[in-house]
Amino acid sequence: MKHARATKPPVRADAGTAREWSPGRFLEEFPLYRVVDEEGRLLEGAELEIGEAELLALYRWMVLGRALDERMVTLQRQGRIGFYIGAIGEEATVFGAVAALQPQDWIFPSYREHGAAFMRGLPLTTFMANLFGNAGDIVQGRQMPCHETWAPGHFVSISSPIATQVTQAVGAAWAARIQGDDMVPIAFFGDGSTSAHDFHTGLNFAAVMKVPVIFACRNNGWAISTPSASQTISETMAQKAIGYGMRGERVDGNDLVAVWTATRRARQRAAAGEGPTLLELVTYRMEGHSTSDDPRAYRPAEVVEPWKRKDPIKRVQKLLTARGLLDEAGDAALRDEVRLQIQVALKEAEAFPPKAPVESLFEDVYAEPGWAQREQLAELKAAMAADPRVANPRHIEG
Repeated sequence: MKHARATKPPVRADAGTAREWSPGRFLEEFPLYRVVDEEGRLLEGAELEIGEAELLALYRWMVLGRALDERMVTLQRQGRIGFYIGAIGEEATVFGAVAALQPQDWIFPSYREHGAAFMRGLPLTTFMANLFGNAGDIVQGRQMPCHETWAPGHFVSISSPIATQVTQAVGAAWAARIQGDDMVPIAFFGDGSTSAHDFHTGLNFAAVMKVPVIFACRNNGWAISTPSASQTISETMAQKAIGYGMRGERVDGNDLVAVWTATRRARQRAAAGEGPTLLELVTYRMEGHSTSDDPRAYRPAEVVEPWKRKDPIKRVQKLLTARGLLDEAGDAALRDEVRLQIQVALKEAEAFPPKAPVESLFEDVYAEPGWAQREQLAELKAAMAADPRVANPRHIEG
C-alpha cells in the first residue's frame, strides 16, 4: 500500500513582501507536519529519528498520564479532591515536546503539563499531595489543585492567569543568553492565550532580540467554551509568527514523533543563535476544560468522535506493535504496572496529615522570619490554643 508523502517543515515566511490575502493561503504556507499516520505507519519519505527505546519509554509516560487523569477525575467526582484539569487526548504535545529538550532547559507550563513535571522527576505522591493540599504538599496548600511546581526538574510553578508564562520564559531565556548558559526554555500555552497581551509582548521581544526560546501553542480547539474560530480569524496559529518575524511551524499534535522532531529542531535553532520558534501543536481537547466544566453544554458529542480515531496513544501503540517492540501481553503488563503505581502513590499521599503546620503561613516570606512574622505567629498560636473549635491541636505546637 502506498502511503501519503511526509510533509516537510515550513520555511520561514517572508514578512517583507506584500501579498494579497486569499482563503486557504496560510493552510498552504503552514502545512501540517506529520511523521506517523493514524494507523501507526511512517509516512512515505519520513524517517524515525527518535530511538526505539525512547519511543517505548514515552509510550509508557503517555499511558501513565492518561491513567492518572482518568483516576484523578474519578477522585474529584467522589469529593476527595476539589478540582482537576488534565490532558486527555493531548498527551503527545506534552511528552513529545519535553523529551526533545535538554535537562537544563526550563519548562514554563500552562496547566495541562503535569506529565512534564513527572518526566523531570516530580514524584506522583508529591503531585497528589498538592491535589489534597495536605502536609505533603511542597507548596504547603498555598495553591489550588493542579498548580504544582518542581524546581529540581526546572519546572516553574503553574499559575491560573493565561499567557503569563510566555513572558516569563522569554525573560529566563534572555538571562541565560546574557550569562552564556546553554539553556532553551519552552513555554506551553493554549490557543486562547494567543489573544492575551503577554503573548504579544513575549513574542515581539523574543523575535526582536533573537531570544533562544520555544513557544508551544497547544491548539486544542477550545478556550474553555470558546472555539478557536470565535477568538481569532487566523487560519492557523503558526501564521502569527509572520507578524513577529520569527519561524512558525504547524505540527500534528497527536503525532508524538512529529512533536518530538519539530521541538528538537526548534531547540537546535535556538541554541545556534537563530532565535525563537512558534510551534502550533494541533490537537483536540477530548474532555471538558476541567472538572468544573461540562462540554456537553456547548459541544455536540459527534464533533468529538473523529478525534477519538486520532488518539495519540493508540497511534504510538500501533507504531510500536508494527516494529515488534510491543505486543498485547506486554501492553497489558505495562498498563497493570501503571495502575499499581498510581494506587501506591495515592495511598501514600492520603497518609499525610490533612493540613500543613500553621508555621508554614510565615515561611518562604524572608530567608529568616522577621520580628513582625514571629510576633504574628505567636499571636496566632495563642488564639488557636484558646479556641475550642480548633480540631487538631498538634498543628499549633511550636
